[in-house]
Order: sequence, then C-alpha cells, then structure tokens
Amino acid sequence: MHHQAIRSALLAALAWCVCPVFGQAIEFESNGLRYQTLTRSGVTVMFAPLPANLKEYAVLQVAISNGSPSARTVKPDDFRFERADGTVLPATPARNVVQQFLQRGGRNDVIKLVGTYELGLYGLSRFQSTNGYEQRRQAALAEVNSSKIKAAAAASAIVLVSTRLMAGESTDGALFFQTQGRPLGAGKLTAIIGAERYEFEIGGLKHPGELMQRP
Repeated sequence: MHHQAIRSALLAALAWCVCPVFGQAIEFESNGLRYQTLTRSGVTVMFAPLPANLKEYAVLQVAISNGSPSARTVKPDDFRFERADGTVLPATPARNVVQQFLQRGGRNDVIKLVGTYELGLYGLSRFQSTNGYEQRRQAALAEVNSSKIKAAAAASAIVLVSTRLMAGESTDGALFFQTQGRPLGAGKLTAIIGAERYEFEIGGLKHPGELMQRP
C-alpha cells in the first residue's frame, strides 16, 4: 500500500509538470510573419499580427482547423485582446470594416493589407483552408465584372466571418481591433471556441506586434 501511494503521488506530480507544457502555444515564422498556434480538443487556432495597420485598426491573421469529430462554430466575437493594463478590446464583428475604408479613400491601404494577408496565407504550407479567404474571394469575384468592385470584393473577403466548421474543415480571416492608430502592444489574445479557451501572449520586443518568447 505504501508503494502504491508513492507511485500515485509520483504520477500526479508528473501530470502536473507535463500539462502546462502541452498547454503552451507553439511559435513559428512563415514569410516574415510570426505565428503562434495552439490545439485543444482537436481544434487548432493559429494567428499572426500583420505589419500593416488599417487607419485606426490593428489587424491579425487568424486560421482555425477543426480536427475534432464534431462541428464547431467560429465567430469574430469569439476573440478579444486584453492589454497589460487590463483594457479589453473586442474584435470588431462588422464585415464592412474594409469597405468603409474603400469608401473613405483608403483603397491603397486596403490593397496593401490584402497583399500582406495573401503573402502570409499562401506561405502557410501546414495550413490548407477549406472555407476561408480564397473561397470567399472566388465567390465574390464571380458575381462582379467591374475591376474597381472586384478590388473591393477581394478586400472584403479577408474579413473573418461567422463560419460553422464540420469535422476536417478549416477557415481563415482577418480580425480588426480598434486601437485609434496605435500598435496593439503587449497583452493577451483570447478565444473561446466551443468549450475550449485559447490564450496567446503578444508583446513588443524588437518592434510592435512581435511575439513574446515563451519559457
């Protein structure tokens, strides 16, 4: 009995030590963007801050893959950013964020943002979206014939929209956080998808938006 108690205590201690490791986000770099990725219950969330801000918005590229056996619904308002001072910024849910800037004469800024987004997305060899930006872009372009409207349609397609992912499906999109033109800064990005909570640390080490190295 004494040996069994010791064995149980050792196993409990080992589990306590190992669990935090598996709960940490993994970092990697692709096409100049620094990503973090975390998997819980088969659902993987990855993101990277985009270097180009859009007027008063800071922008993140987000990708979600559903490797679980059941469906998951993903929405922009699943995400929020909590600054180091406790200020909470919800992701802007409106799909017309990009079109607002096109109407205000920020077309060049939006085109640059789309180019940056595509460069990052198409460079992600480990991620293949089944229901994301590329699919939304193709659907939008099929409905218009004006080159100016096509630019607006392609730009609008990068915005993350509410999506129901069946098992094996994935999506991607841009999240917009209203920062009044300032960098997002240091803080924590959180997302709640289904019953799981995802947390990522973001911090400015060498330049705004660079990810903080985890121990």
